[in-house]
Amino acid sequence: MSEKKGNAFDWSLLKRVLGYTTPYRGLFSLAIVMTVTLSFLSVVRPMLIRHTVNSFIVTPADASHEVVLRNELLVFTIILIGLLLVESILQFTNGYTTSLLGQRIVRDLRAQMHRKVLGFKAKYFDRTPVGTAVTRVVSDIEAINDVFSQGFIVIAGDLLTIIVYMVFMLMVDWRITLVVLTTIPLMFLSTWIFKNAVKKSFTDVRNQVSRLNAFVQEHLTGMRIVQVFNREKVEMDRFKEINKKHRDANVRSVWYYSVFFPVVEILVSVSLGLLVWYAGMRIYGRFADPGDVTFFVLLINQFFRPIRMLADRVNTLQMGMVASERVFKVLDTDDAISNDGTTVAQHLTGKVKFDQVWFAYNDEDWVLRGVSLETKPGEMLAIVGSTGSGKTSIINLLNRSYEYNEGIISIDDINIRDFELSSLRSQIGVVLQDVFLFSDSIHNNITLNNDSISREEVVSAAKMVGAHEFIMRLPGGYDFDVKERGGMLSVGQRQLIAFIRAYVYNPSILILDEATSSIDTESEQLIQFATKQLTQGRTSIVIAHRLATIQEADRIIVLDKGTILEVGSHEELIKKNGQYKKLFDLQFSAELVQ
Repeated sequence: MSEKKGNAFDWSLLKRVLGYTTPYRGLFSLAIVMTVTLSFLSVVRPMLIRHTVNSFIVTPADASHEVVLRNELLVFTIILIGLLLVESILQFTNGYTTSLLGQRIVRDLRAQMHRKVLGFKAKYFDRTPVGTAVTRVVSDIEAINDVFSQGFIVIAGDLLTIIVYMVFMLMVDWRITLVVLTTIPLMFLSTWIFKNAVKKSFTDVRNQVSRLNAFVQEHLTGMRIVQVFNREKVEMDRFKEINKKHRDANVRSVWYYSVFFPVVEILVSVSLGLLVWYAGMRIYGRFADPGDVTFFVLLINQFFRPIRMLADRVNTLQMGMVASERVFKVLDTDDAISNDGTTVAQHLTGKVKFDQVWFAYNDEDWVLRGVSLETKPGEMLAIVGSTGSGKTSIINLLNRSYEYNEGIISIDDINIRDFELSSLRSQIGVVLQDVFLFSDSIHNNITLNNDSISREEVVSAAKMVGAHEFIMRLPGGYDFDVKERGGMLSVGQRQLIAFIRAYVYNPSILILDEATSSIDTESEQLIQFATKQLTQGRTSIVIAHRLATIQEADRIIVLDKGTILEVGSHEELIKKNGQYKKLFDLQFSAELVQ
């Protein structure tokens, strides 16, 4: 995704970011106090050195006062060393405080963002790439930390320091000050040019990093396809091209820095040269003291340093604002599932009813058209139909992953929207066709890190569904790490893990979505056994392509283009000689051919 390239600074956005400092007023106030203190303290040492040179070094002393002057010189030297130590401590404290403040705000923002994402409807994830969501939660929020550690507080401190330096320089000798500042217009011009060039360069670098990350992530995930179809050379050439653009973007950034800093050093040297020339004439004419010249020499580098760093810090602040705008766009997205229900779902009988339910993923492109169905408590309802008929949409609506448009869906004669959302979902167990396992142990994938579910309950559930033996054959048994997406297990084994997961949560309603559509015969037998164990005594809604697996269902619904064509038991539907009979004969003949 390309970076936004707006030039106007959004003060309202900065105000919103600063609003997150409210819980940390103490840290924020300390950072501001430290910044202001350092701005004024940094000019004290040059002023003391000026006084020391003029009073104790240049001024000749007679023998009677020599000892006193030496003692005073020692005192001032000790004071200077003390000031240096105090400055160092304050600089450390200031840097630590601003970074700590930034990290705490980042922590709060990331938690708020993650909480927001957890509440989004499934539709949000349908249209938002995973990589984009990850970037918002991780990289963009991390960039907001720079707003505090390197951004507006530091910039404000630098500007205040420049003002303090100019005031003191004018107080010491306004003529020398004007001569020294003759290079300032060129300094600001070069800084402005550099700022704009580097901002564009940084934007390009980030875009190229995004492209590179997306390419690498996608091709590592799909490496098997690349190798099977012998596309290694082609994909390597594509990678080289993207990598080259990434390198070129970074080289441009380095080039701007390589030009800017030597220009700054030249301008500083010119100012120093003008100072030596003009101040020398002033001293020769006895219009200035050597201590004054020493003061200006010390202050020139300190004066130009914040100007030199201003471009970098303004860019850092601007990029942090761009990142915060992206983050706030997600936080302001009103795409959460409403949770206004007050009824707590407990010990449901499992009576499910759809009454004239209409549903569309987009506008009025209807997926379900006036669907009405009902299951009795403890009944097994099977739903069959061709791809796109609306089978999966029914279960997505039941656990409120999506919201239906019209009609009513109820459980135990209570509208599902009247249930408190988490309690509703706790009563619905789902076993999907594409089982997702986390990179964790089998035990944690079953319990989902729910401490209330013991190891004994997990083992008992595994034995119940017939999965205990295969788990114990794995290294470490229930502590075996299945790796990313469960890649160390077969499809059938992942399905069995999903069955155990549903079993230990003991739901009132069980949903099985294509649970045997893509596994071998041996695994299918195990899953059929697990299905019988899991569906006993609870309402079950089973979606299947293999019609042989649902012949024992109490009722079967045939869907076509979002409408119900037929309802009945397996025997009844076969006798009707309708759509179900056609699907069954077609599938049965195909299996005979195999």
